[in-house]
Amino acid sequence: GISAGGEWGGAALMSVEYAPKEKRGLYGAFPQAGVPLGLTLATGTMLIVMAIVGEEAYMDWGWRVPFLLSFILVLIGYMIRRSVDESPVFQAMQTESAERSAPLPELFRNHWGKVIQGALIFAAQQATGYLVIAFFGAYAQKTLGYPATVAWTGTLVAGICWTIFMFIAGAWSDRIGRAKTFIIGYVVIMIWEAVMWSILDQGPFLYIMTVAVLTLPLALTFGPQPAMYSEMFPAEVRYSGASIAYAIGAVLGGAFAPMIAQMIMDATGNPFYISVYLMAMAIPALIALFLLPKGLEDRDLIEHPETNLDEVKSRV
Repeated sequence: GISAGGEWGGAALMSVEYAPKEKRGLYGAFPQAGVPLGLTLATGTMLIVMAIVGEEAYMDWGWRVPFLLSFILVLIGYMIRRSVDESPVFQAMQTESAERSAPLPELFRNHWGKVIQGALIFAAQQATGYLVIAFFGAYAQKTLGYPATVAWTGTLVAGICWTIFMFIAGAWSDRIGRAKTFIIGYVVIMIWEAVMWSILDQGPFLYIMTVAVLTLPLALTFGPQPAMYSEMFPAEVRYSGASIAYAIGAVLGGAFAPMIAQMIMDATGNPFYISVYLMAMAIPALIALFLLPKGLEDRDLIEHPETNLDEVKSRV
C-alpha cells in the first residue's frame, strides 16, 4: 500500500512533470517499465539460482536468495529518492502558494469521477497483467505439464518484451494520444485473449510466444498511464488523484485476478472462460476511455499562466 499509493505516484508524476510537453508519454514510460523489468530480474534470478542449486534445493531453501538480493534494489531506490529534487510543477505551485494542506477532501468532492475513471481504466490492465506475472507460470506446469524451466522462461521472455514495448507505447501515445493508445491496446487484448488458450498448449515455443505477444497490448494500456493520469487531474490534487486511482485499480483488477482465474479453471475446466472474465473487465475500461475529455495531451500540467514554468525548470 505504501509502495503503490505513495512511491508509484511520486515516481510517475515526477517523470512526466520534468518531461517536454511532446514527450510526456515516453518519459512516463520509464517508471512503468519498473514492473516488467522487476519481473525480468526476479524471474531471471530465480532461474539462475535454480540452475545452480537444483530445483529440489531451490524449493527447500534457495527461494530465499532472490528475496535477500532484492535488498540491493531497496538501497538503490532509497539513494535515488534522497538525491532527487521536487518536480518543476510542484516548485511552481510553491512559488504561488498554491499547494493544498488537505487535498483528499477536495479530490473526492470535486474529482471523484476522474478517480473512478482512472481506476476502471487500470483495473482491466491489471487483471490481464497479473496473469503474466502470477498465473501462466503455474498454469504451464500444473495444467500443460511443461517443466518449470519452460514455464518461467516464458515469464522471463515476456518480461523482456514487456519492458521494450513499454517505451514504444509511451512514445506512440505522444503521437496519437493517450486514449487512442489505450483503446487500441484493449481491443488487441480482447482479440488475443479469445485465441491464446488454443495456442498455449501447442508446445513450449508457442507457449513462450503466446505470453510474449500478450505483453504488447499490455504495454499499450500501461506505458502511457502516468502521462494520462497527470493530464486528467489538476496540479493541486494530482498526486493524490493519480495514486488513489492507481491503487483502487490495482486492487480491483490485479489483486484478485490470479485467484479468480484459478477458481474459473476449477469450476469449468475450460481456460477460455478466464478470457470471458478478462473481456468483461475490459468493457468498463473502454467506456471510461471514451468518456475522457478530448485533447488531454495538449493540456498544461499547471493551470497558472502567470507562472513561468520554463524558468522554474531551469532553476531546478
